[in-house]
Amino acid sequence: MADVRIDGVGKKYAGRAILSDLSLTLNDGECFTLLGPSGCGKTVLMRLIAGFETPDSGLISIGGEAVANAATGQMVPPDKRGLGMVFQDYAVWPHMSVFDNVAYPLKLAGTDAVALRERTLRAVGLVGLDGLEARLPSQLSGGQQQRVALARALVSEPRLLLLDEPLNNLDANLREEMRFEIKALQQKLGITILYVTHDQEIALGISDRIAVMDENGALRQIGAPEEVYERPVDDFVFRFLGIANFLPVRRDGDLLYIGGSMAAWVGPPPDKAGAKFTAGFRPSDVLLGRDEGSQPGLPGVVRRASFLGAQVDYLIDIAGTLVRAALPSHECLARNLLFVEGDRCRVELATVQWFAGEIVAGERA
Repeated sequence: MADVRIDGVGKKYAGRAILSDLSLTLNDGECFTLLGPSGCGKTVLMRLIAGFETPDSGLISIGGEAVANAATGQMVPPDKRGLGMVFQDYAVWPHMSVFDNVAYPLKLAGTDAVALRERTLRAVGLVGLDGLEARLPSQLSGGQQQRVALARALVSEPRLLLLDEPLNNLDANLREEMRFEIKALQQKLGITILYVTHDQEIALGISDRIAVMDENGALRQIGAPEEVYERPVDDFVFRFLGIANFLPVRRDGDLLYIGGSMAAWVGPPPDKAGAKFTAGFRPSDVLLGRDEGSQPGLPGVVRRASFLGAQVDYLIDIAGTLVRAALPSHECLARNLLFVEGDRCRVELATVQWFAGEIVAGERA
């Protein structure tokens, strides 16, 4: 069992609270991602779980065994916690071959030569580096070096794998490839993974569950990727999981208007009481049409049009508020939706997230 329980954990540096009374549970065999901005305490929490830091308060247990207890002073050393860990800088030894890098934890543990070779080659094979055992890191690509670090973390057959921004130093294509490989490995081996990142795309792609942290180290929402993305609890979570558009809407009697203008709101009504609301939506939620005749939707003016290959990105002015729209290029071509700056258009919204009050773009609750 490799479930992880974090109960009321706190940590301060130089009198500043990084984590305060944080509680969290990771289920055995799941890939759990901590997602949040830089400096929010994600890596601090991972180091506390790994045993590189001591909590000021609270309890951490792995597989039902307490590994850190601030109340009693109990502290299990990192090498006794059954962990594997991969950092963003790979941390492979440049003078050692692939085989020796991967085998290093087994050598430290005094594993006999036959078992060491067998387990090392198995770990190398798991990450797709068969035949490269004799190469030095300088003879490998960045993605291959990251695989070496991953194999080294797996060779000890850990019950918990900690991954701290391991794909940051890879290019976009390699990041995507390694993201899928990490998920496939987790499913194949059935181990528990705690993944730390600020990259929402990676988090959504590999996680069974996601915890979104804010800059103060507080947990805003925990849930499956689809739940957190489709039903964010607040505008912070909504903003952090992708490009966010916010359109102010006010209620005047039985009528709805956009912001302080007299432009009528056309779309689903707010699901909240009050006089002021904000409609939140993604660029992909925007459905564009030509401003012709009785075309439905909100009136807009195109302020910027950018062809990005697979999609066209538009910046649209709706009653004084600028919003982003992203349409597939083939759809724009097929439906005569290639706009230029200054064109008038009509905007409909496929999905709207309603937030109480007026939210200013660029500000977070």
